[in-house]
Amino acid sequence: MSAQGAARSAVGKAQRAGQSDGLENLARIGLIAFGVVHLLVAWIALQLAWGGGGKSADQSGAMQTLADSPVGKPLLWLVAVGLIALAVWQAAEVFRWRSGWSASGKTRTKALRKSGNALVKAAVYIALAVLAIKFAVGSGQSSSQQQQQNTAGVLGWPGGQFLVAAAGLVLIGSGIWHIRKGFNKHFLKQIDTSEASPSAVKLVTRLGQVGFPAKGVALALVGGLLVYAAITFDPSKARGLDGAMHTILEAPFGQFLLTLVALGIAAFGAFCFVRARYPERT
Repeated sequence: MSAQGAARSAVGKAQRAGQSDGLENLARIGLIAFGVVHLLVAWIALQLAWGGGGKSADQSGAMQTLADSPVGKPLLWLVAVGLIALAVWQAAEVFRWRSGWSASGKTRTKALRKSGNALVKAAVYIALAVLAIKFAVGSGQSSSQQQQQNTAGVLGWPGGQFLVAAAGLVLIGSGIWHIRKGFNKHFLKQIDTSEASPSAVKLVTRLGQVGFPAKGVALALVGGLLVYAAITFDPSKARGLDGAMHTILEAPFGQFLLTLVALGIAAFGAFCFVRARYPERT
């Protein structure tokens, strides 16, 4: 078989794997796990807003909460497997849109954008899966501390200050994209509501309209902290999602603002459950 034929065969196998019922069912577990993580982050943020808690108001705090439960380790492994399957499910989008790479005009632009978005999402799911595994084996640490360490390392590179600033700007852009997605209701393209009742569609719409902007605000703040760390050349400023939550709390009327953001993130988590019921990639 020629190299070109082997490549086509590999692409075909990847496409079939991405469309298989088994992988889709595992991806459903991943979407539920993704939703649970957001609900736990929201719960920790609410505790932070009203003077309780103690865990980091971010993904690591959510994983620690799962690890502290009676069935913590098996549950974390299940979360990790589901998230890995979700990453593979998203990565299969690259092969789905591969034929459009060689096209021209809007078709090529759309194909490249869809492929890029799928790879970014897959990377996020893999990162969360790795975090879940670390907590499952007892080596997990605060995401905020990890981000500070990573930022300090990158700042030491030639041009590292610009790389950190660029990463922050990307997160700010992602936050704005989430906010915009909530307002224009483009999130409805992520789910297949053809079999859903009108009341279910209304509920899903409300969850998305609240959840996506709230997550967007959190992402934009995380990006802003990264940019600030780059400008001041101080990695301690890059405090991740937990730092973003504390920044909201320290603002005027911070307690109520953080409560609103937490409820919005909880709505996003609930939206993930709906995606698990009616999965659709686009």
